[in-house]
Amino acid sequence: MSDPRFTIGEMCEAFSVTPRTLRFYESKELLYPQRIGQKRLFTKSDRARLKLILQGKRFGFSLEEIRQLLELYNIDDQQNTQLTRTYELGLERLAAMKAQRDELTNAIEDLTEQLSWVETALNERRLKAAE
Repeated sequence: MSDPRFTIGEMCEAFSVTPRTLRFYESKELLYPQRIGQKRLFTKSDRARLKLILQGKRFGFSLEEIRQLLELYNIDDQQNTQLTRTYELGLERLAAMKAQRDELTNAIEDLTEQLSWVETALNERRLKAAE
């Protein structure tokens, strides 16, 4: 029994991406669909890779980082190198995301204070104008 193959339309529907996105990932050597004429057919492996690509993008990894991590799968060490490098990059990305969150939290607090000050100033001016 051969592995199932998926059309570009089936992949787009399953992962909520566009054909252009799949062609782009193919051009960046992240996906390797089988080509039959103009038709692209994707394997279960391609589906797994696409899931990892989209997850990596969601976490803020660059396409080059994702490509390098995916290529480590082919090293014959039971994915130890891939898992180790993924873990290291994940820790770095998590630290960066937490720093971004903290910066955003501070900016929200500052803006809230500024808006409160402006609201108070506007209310005072309205009261003076009504006198």
